[in-house]
Amino acid sequence: MENKVPIVSVVSSFSGLTMPVIGMGTASYPPVDAGTLKSAIVEAISAGYRHFDTAFIYGSEQPIGAAIAEALNIGLIKSRNELFITSKLWCTYAEPDLVIPAIKMSLENLQLEYLDLYLIHWPLKFSKEVSRFPVPKEEVSVIDIKTVWSAMEECQLLGLTKAIGVSNFSSRKLEEILSLAKIPPAVNQVEMNPLWQQKELNEYCKAKGIHVSAHSPLGSKGTLWGDNRIFDCHALKEIAEAKGKTIAQICLRWVYEQGASVIAKSFNKKRMEENLEIFDWSLSVEELEEIRVLPQCKIISIGTFIEPSAELEAQL
Repeated sequence: MENKVPIVSVVSSFSGLTMPVIGMGTASYPPVDAGTLKSAIVEAISAGYRHFDTAFIYGSEQPIGAAIAEALNIGLIKSRNELFITSKLWCTYAEPDLVIPAIKMSLENLQLEYLDLYLIHWPLKFSKEVSRFPVPKEEVSVIDIKTVWSAMEECQLLGLTKAIGVSNFSSRKLEEILSLAKIPPAVNQVEMNPLWQQKELNEYCKAKGIHVSAHSPLGSKGTLWGDNRIFDCHALKEIAEAKGKTIAQICLRWVYEQGASVIAKSFNKKRMEENLEIFDWSLSVEELEEIRVLPQCKIISIGTFIEPSAELEAQL
């Protein structure tokens, strides 16, 4: 099937890379089995997805690798080059001598020679393998930006990834990277949706040439850390009903109209297809204003995963 996702979202990086504006997310809780995930990825490629977002901690790298191999084998794609694959450096490996081994481990899992984009997952370092959540605060520290980012740059220079970036970084932490980077971050992947609009961060990133990619565009419904507040939002329901669209489509279109790309997760074939059907219509000025004034509430924070620490939060 012909890819119907625009390749218009520019990644302003050392490599001048571009990427599809919608990626399929693969983080799930509770986790799905590898066979189910592999089948969902093959189905997504058939539906037109070309951008897949994974991370070491998701446990989805190996099923994605198997799905890519199957898609090539049955002719859904002719070359790995047709896909855009993002993975992330987990906090346990966020120190300079572990970054390259970590990306190589992800590449082995994915059965790939290179990534299109490699992100620092959080600006945090865990002192050892996580055995429980929330992570004990004594096992968590802020990463050494200078040395870890230098190792990320080396990943790109070695051809292990085409571009590098970050995830869940504030403008303050981005400023630290920009003050010392030889290769600036191409992307900042953050929570962004109509109920957490990230206006200031989005404007900051635009000004610095950093592309914003939105995770949790639907509020991470059905996960340990998410909730249903987006789907329960009366204003979003009214806009969706008036336009004959789903609430998910309204949210995804809103993110797209902010100039960001979006990571949307669904393993349901119908919803996968619906999530791609956002490019032949737009939100009106009045609808955008209704969304602009919605009460804001962040869903995902470091407190979701680690024990409360005012000292640590003050550094982020």
